[in-house]
Amino acid sequence: MSVPLALRALLRSRNGLVGCVLVGVLVLSALVSLVWTPYDPTLVRPQDGWLLPFSGGHLLGTDRLGRDELSQLLTGARSTLRTALLAAAVAAVVGLALALTAVLLPRWPGAAVVQLTDVLIAFPVLLIAMILTAVHGGSTWTVITAIGVGAGVNLARVARAEAARVLDTDYVLAAHAAGSGTWRTVRKHLLPNIAPTLIVQLSLVLSVAVLAEAALSFLGFGTPAPAVSWGRMLYEQQAYIAARPLLVIWPGIAVAASVLGFNLLGDGLREATDARLRVREVTPV
Repeated sequence: MSVPLALRALLRSRNGLVGCVLVGVLVLSALVSLVWTPYDPTLVRPQDGWLLPFSGGHLLGTDRLGRDELSQLLTGARSTLRTALLAAAVAAVVGLALALTAVLLPRWPGAAVVQLTDVLIAFPVLLIAMILTAVHGGSTWTVITAIGVGAGVNLARVARAEAARVLDTDYVLAAHAAGSGTWRTVRKHLLPNIAPTLIVQLSLVLSVAVLAEAALSFLGFGTPAPAVSWGRMLYEQQAYIAARPLLVIWPGIAVAASVLGFNLLGDGLREATDARLRVREVTPV
């Protein structure tokens, strides 16, 4: 299916359209934060602490240290998007490497890789991330690596099943019979045919990465200060939820909307790329 047709099918899907809008808002916020924020998100002004929305020139108010809430949300969008994209890239490398190793190696080594993958899947992504950040210390790169490795193991199972299916098709067997080498077959036949499934799975990895980063930062294992992220905003304001609930509502809505957006985008991509799920128009008799 060509890219323009897939894009039209995605936008015709209600889930895909809503997902594109929500993800678009996240991307736009991240891009805007690169060139403009109302205030320096790390600027501390205790005299402006606890300002309510629409007061003192602060659209969403300030926290107890006088930092502008809207500026932190915009900057947090950039941090969240960067973490999610890099974690998805790590997951793609890990998942694809495990999947190709499992299907291309001889029977027993391939089976060993499959067994290792099945064992690692038993550990949730968030648990793996917490273990790695506890051992190596909280940092953005540790969080990215931990989330990417954990999500990559889950991606490997799906990629391996798709790769095994493609390798058993007649045209791949015919390519082998015609003298096509292993890596040529992988490049020309295998990767293009499993790419749609991987793209859908990676969109779901993005939602897992957003949620995992927020959860790790909220628990104190994630992005260290003075860096700004939505999870860190929740972590710093959790002691003041009763007095200033709006300070946790804004980042909470941002996290929920981003996770929902990536999930809906994944559903829309699946509908757009899977011929069995696309809605076909039937002409009345």
